[in-house]
Amino acid sequence: MLDPLFPIARSRQSFTKAEPWTPIRHVRVGDQWVALASRADFVAAAHEDADYAENYGRVRTRLVFDANGQGIALAKTDPAFRDAFGHANIVHADGQFIVAVSRRYCEEPIPERAPTTDMIHDFAAACEKSGRSFYLLGAREHTNAGCAARLKELYPRLRIVGRHHGFFKGREDAILEDIHRCAPDFLWVGLGKPLEQEFCAQYREDLNAVWTITCGGCFNFVTGEYKRAPLWMQDAGVEWVHRMMTQPRHLAMRYVRTNPRALMLALTRSDRQTRVMAYEG
Repeated sequence: MLDPLFPIARSRQSFTKAEPWTPIRHVRVGDQWVALASRADFVAAAHEDADYAENYGRVRTRLVFDANGQGIALAKTDPAFRDAFGHANIVHADGQFIVAVSRRYCEEPIPERAPTTDMIHDFAAACEKSGRSFYLLGAREHTNAGCAARLKELYPRLRIVGRHHGFFKGREDAILEDIHRCAPDFLWVGLGKPLEQEFCAQYREDLNAVWTITCGGCFNFVTGEYKRAPLWMQDAGVEWVHRMMTQPRHLAMRYVRTNPRALMLALTRSDRQTRVMAYEG
């Protein structure tokens, strides 16, 4: 298994039942707790948690949500989303502006942006070596199947133990049963905001995975249906402009409504608090 690579996780020379999850420190940005962790940190923490689960049995899944402009704005305006988001056990910085704000207002800066479009590849590459497994839940059938096929093409030794498209309303019990049977280490849920957070929060006691990671349209990016912005736009924090230009009908109004509110919240509701996010029973 992977060795610990980072300071946020304690050494697990010996595991204890009292603290089954690797602690991860978070800072307050835009009224949300966001992890002080890099992409490599998340991969290592996930594998430490999976090692614990293998040795001592699984506890409740660890819910991993993302912080971006849409999420920050929704948490302010949508009570149902805010309640669901409150169940997150890890929140990672999907938006570059969140990283930038943390450098100005927080006790410590978030080391880097960690979008799921990159992390799914980080996890897949690591899982080829560790033998840890994926389950892909979400998107349309052809996209879901295409994502699984593309990941297997890129990472031939990756174990994808199950998958299902995201159009299962009214059949949640069957989906939960399939996930329980497959028992993946890492469950990727691509239903889009706010559905994926609400699904994970509602069924968190029934999701038989070590980590459950919401990932929006990530599967579409893996297949190439959605195109990533050039690296210079990603580094400058304006990947959203590229997405809006390439999907104007789907995204233009969303960004117009959410980005100004999210930026205002990030500038006015960020502070120097820190918090360790670990297992809370």
